[in-house]
Amino acid sequence: MKKIITLFCLQFFLFVQAQEYSSSNIHSHNDYAGSLPFYGAYSNQTGVIEADVFLVNNELFVAHTATEMAQHNTLKSLYLEPLSSKLKNLNGKAYPDNKPLILMIDVKSDAESTLKIIIQQLQAFPEISANKNIKVVISGNRPVPSKWLSYPEFIYFDGRLNENYSPEELSRVEMISEDLKKITIWNGKGVLTQADLQKMLAAIKKVHDQHKKIRFWATPDNVNTWMTLMNLKVDFIGTDNVAGLTQFIRTIKTTFYQNTDFHTAYVPKNTAAFTKKKPKNVILLIGDGMGLAQIYAGYTANKGQLSLFNIPTQGFSITKASDSYITDSAAGATAMATGNKTNNRFISVDANGKSLALITQQLAKKNFKTAIISAGNITDATPAAFYAHQPERSYSEPIAYDFLSNPSDILIGGGLKEFKARKDRKDLSKILIEKGYSFSEKFSSLDTIKNNKIVLLDDAAVVSMKAGRGDFLSKSFSKAVNTFSKTKNPFFIMAEGAQIDYGGHSNNVEYVVREMLDFDQLIGQAMEFIDQNQETLLIVTADHETGGLSLIDGSIEKGYVHGSFSTNDHTAIPVPVFAYGPGAQNFSGVYQNTEIYKKIIEALF
Repeated sequence: MKKIITLFCLQFFLFVQAQEYSSSNIHSHNDYAGSLPFYGAYSNQTGVIEADVFLVNNELFVAHTATEMAQHNTLKSLYLEPLSSKLKNLNGKAYPDNKPLILMIDVKSDAESTLKIIIQQLQAFPEISANKNIKVVISGNRPVPSKWLSYPEFIYFDGRLNENYSPEELSRVEMISEDLKKITIWNGKGVLTQADLQKMLAAIKKVHDQHKKIRFWATPDNVNTWMTLMNLKVDFIGTDNVAGLTQFIRTIKTTFYQNTDFHTAYVPKNTAAFTKKKPKNVILLIGDGMGLAQIYAGYTANKGQLSLFNIPTQGFSITKASDSYITDSAAGATAMATGNKTNNRFISVDANGKSLALITQQLAKKNFKTAIISAGNITDATPAAFYAHQPERSYSEPIAYDFLSNPSDILIGGGLKEFKARKDRKDLSKILIEKGYSFSEKFSSLDTIKNNKIVLLDDAAVVSMKAGRGDFLSKSFSKAVNTFSKTKNPFFIMAEGAQIDYGGHSNNVEYVVREMLDFDQLIGQAMEFIDQNQETLLIVTADHETGGLSLIDGSIEKGYVHGSFSTNDHTAIPVPVFAYGPGAQNFSGVYQNTEIYKKIIEALF
C-alpha cells in the first residue's frame, strides 16, 4: 500500500514540479545527429547540448561511431565557433535571458589524449573557457577521478552512479548520469513497476543527497517518459526531439488542471416514472465542442462525479457536414435545429442557401414557448441556428435581425452590439421593446424582470468561468423554466455551454474543464427539474468535438487532469447524446446529428 501511495504522490505533484521545468532542463542528446547541429538546440535554449567526439590526427571529429566521421564535422566548426559567435553577440551571455548552458563533450576515443586536445581548442576561445555562464562537461571516456583536479577549472565531469568521489573530486562533477536500462527494462509506455520505481527513487535520492543533478541516458523519447522523469524530479531530460520537448514544457501549464471547486452530481430520482409517457416539453442542452474526452476530464477533475454520467440513456451523434468530413458549429447546430445537413458556415439554410424550417418556428405554431440561452455571443453559430437563416455565420448583424422574423420568448446571452443601432438600420432593441419584450443590458436585472418575453444581452456576463462568469447558465435556465411554468403552454429550451469549445480552440485544459463542470451543474439542475416535472424530456449533446483532446494523466482521487491536444480546431469524432425523461429511450444508438431533431419531433407528436 505504501508503494502505491508513493507512485500516486509522484503523479499528483507533476504540476508543481512541471512549473519548475524549463528548456534549461533539456539535454539535447547526440545533438550533432539533428538537422541543425547546435543551432536547433540553441534556438530552443536547451540547458545541455551534447556532442560525441573522436580524436583523429590531432583533430576532434563529431560523430556517434568512427565509421560516421566526416571531414567537415569537427567540434570546432559545429560547436565552438558558433557558440563563440553567440557569446560575443550577447556580451558573454549564453542566452539572451542569461540562462546557463552546458556543452557536454562525450569522448569516444582515448580519454586523456582526447581531453588534452579539447582543452587546447577551448583555450583558443576564452569567451567560452573563461565564461561563468558556460560549463564544459566531459562525459564518455574520462580520466580517472583522481586526476580531475589536475585539469583546468573550466573542465567539469559527468559522474557515474556507481563511482565514489572524494569531496574534491565531487567538486568537479557537474552532473551524475546513468544508463536507464541498468535500472529498468521499461519501454516508456504505461507506468514503472513498483520494484523499478523504488530503484529509480533510490538512484535519484543518492544523487540529490550529494547536491548534484541527475540525468539518465537511453531513455525512451516520448511524452509519457518525459512526464515520468519530471514526476521523479530528474534534472535533465534527454531527447532527440528538442522542439517537441520544449513545446511540451512550455505548454504544460495550459494542459494540466488541478480542480479545487467540486460539486455533487445529481442522481436521477424517477427513472421508472417515464415509461411509455410522451413529453410535453423539451430541454436541449448543447455543450459546444464537448466530446468524450472533455466529459471524462470533467469527471476526473470532479473526483469521479458528473450529473451527465448519471443519465441512463446514451447514444452517439455523427456530426459530418454536407460538404465536409468535419463539421463546424453552424452546420452542426443547423442539423439539430432543422433536421437537415448543410455546408459549414451556413446558418439554417440548405446547401443552396434556401431557408430551412426551424424547430423553434414549428413549435411556436403549436403554442410552444421557446427560449434560447448561450454562455457566449447569442449571434454565434450554435444559438443563431435556432432563430436565423444566413449563408455565412459571420453575418452577425443580419443574424440578429433574423430574430424579428423568428422570435423566441426568451433570448439570453452576449452580443449586445449586434442588437444596437447602426447607420442603415433601426436599433433592434427598440423594435423588440415595441413588440412587447423586456430588453436589458445587465444580467443583474434578470430577477427583476416580470415580463414573460425577455431579451437580455450582457457581454460582461458571458466571460469564461476562469474570468468570473459564475452561475450565468444556472440563473438563465431557472428564469426560463420558472417563466414558462407559469403558463399552460408547452415549452422548448435550448441552452448552450458555449465555452467548452473556446477552451478546446485555446488548447487549454483548465478552460475546458471549468466550462465542462459549469455545464454539468446546469445538466444536474435540468435533471432535477425533470424529476419534479415529469412531462419534460432532456437531451444533452454537442455539435462537435474541439481540440482532439486526449487525456494522458490524471487522478480521480485528487481531481487533477493532464491532457494533450492534437489540433486547435474541430474534429470528426462522433459526440455522445444523453437523454432523460419521457421519450429518452429513442435517443440510444448511433445516428446522424439530424436524427436529434427528428427524434424530438417524434417524441412530442
